[in-house]
Amino acid sequence: MPEISLFYGIRITMYYNDHMPPHFHAEYNENKALVDIINIQVIKGSFPNKQLRLILAWCTIHQDELMQNWELTKDQKPLNRINPLI
Repeated sequence: MPEISLFYGIRITMYYNDHMPPHFHAEYNENKALVDIINIQVIKGSFPNKQLRLILAWCTIHQDELMQNWELTKDQKPLNRINPLI
């Protein structure tokens, strides 16, 4: 599960050949969530409000890059790092 970004203690990863819809995994301390890239919303899991706002803002900013990485996962190609939220 390649890490594609890390900011404010939030780790963002994607699995190769993962299920639809296009999404990424976010982890912060003991919190885990799956975030839908297209609809920019949590599919599963939960986060503290502050960190959730950061993740959704980051997803909005990098939505195109996230979709490019999603396409790369289908072909088992290396994923691109995505700039952290600063």
